[in-house]
Amino acid sequence: MKIQSLQTFVVGNPPPHFGGRYFIFLKLTTDTGIEGVGEVYTATFSPAVVQHMIEDVFEMHVQDSDPFHIERLWRRVYGRGYTLRPDMSLMSVLSGLEMACWDIMGKAVGKPVYELLGGKVHDRLRSYTYIYPRAGEDLSVYSDPDLAAERALEYVDMGFTALKFDPAGPYTVYDGRQPSLEELDRSERFVKTLRKAVGKRADLLFGTHGQFTAAGAIRLAQRLESSDPLWFEEPTPPENPKEMARVARQTSIPVATGERLTTKYEFARVLEEQAASILQMALGRVGGMLEAKKIAGLAETYYAQIAPHLYCGPIEGAANAQLATCTPNFLILESIETWGGFHAEILKKPIRWEDGYVIPSDEPGLGVELDESVALANPYTGTKLHLEMQEDPV
Repeated sequence: MKIQSLQTFVVGNPPPHFGGRYFIFLKLTTDTGIEGVGEVYTATFSPAVVQHMIEDVFEMHVQDSDPFHIERLWRRVYGRGYTLRPDMSLMSVLSGLEMACWDIMGKAVGKPVYELLGGKVHDRLRSYTYIYPRAGEDLSVYSDPDLAAERALEYVDMGFTALKFDPAGPYTVYDGRQPSLEELDRSERFVKTLRKAVGKRADLLFGTHGQFTAAGAIRLAQRLESSDPLWFEEPTPPENPKEMARVARQTSIPVATGERLTTKYEFARVLEEQAASILQMALGRVGGMLEAKKIAGLAETYYAQIAPHLYCGPIEGAANAQLATCTPNFLILESIETWGGFHAEILKKPIRWEDGYVIPSDEPGLGVELDESVALANPYTGTKLHLEMQEDPV
């Protein structure tokens, strides 16, 4: 069996845009007619440029190759152009292509991908969601702790046992910085208000986006500790795990990181420095499903857990669920609310979510099928990046 053709889809994500402005999907087809889908999660170039990147890597390394030869594919792409080092854009492209190969492999042997990566460990996967605005409401829920507490209770009533929020303020290309007194006060108020509202019914996940210096993050953590969050996410910028480790050593809150990291090499440094005890790899970026499984294995040796990150479309979401299902040290899975809305419409059958848990599919491959008619009916033709940071200092 050989991979014969590629098709890409840049799909506009309609309002309210939960998961980003657009999703980049791809489909590989073999000479035997088996199709596999993947998702590329990259925010470093406009989507039209990413499409060309995918086509270039496909033509040079994937076309006419055997989809079962993942290690060979991985090395050839990782080392192309005399690199052999983590490159976020290239690893994102590789991730989507490799994901589609796993989908093909699962379909070829009639097994879910998790059965090929070690076998099912978990029958259901605890999930969390961001606290998003209600339909038709503005973005006040991100800055108003009382409104956020109301929404938190609504999510808990749906069945969620963990909720994430990020009230610390804007993130910029000039971070890390010291938090202002206003940011410290708002963050403390948020956590205390939410804890009072949900009590012991839900864990609180405090998100930041690498906004602070280690000293500033430690000051912030001291404000949060009394409310016992489950994690303090990416308290410092991602490139220096030694500085993040300073935060981890001086707070009782577990530190989580990983959405902006790729490959086992970057995650190994996080573990070696003891910078975080919760790893948040994003399967559309990290370097592929096998790479993520290797990272999870490394994490086991440090008694660290994985909590796959998601801020894109449901193909990556399905891949995250496949990895989580076969990983002993899985902690929790990020969901976009209950996997309804456009995340359901773009699939022929939505990801199954029940009472706070994602239920792993027992269908072959990734367990989801892209509805190409919906994808083609919702093209994204803009040039903006998937995510954009503030370009001026706070």
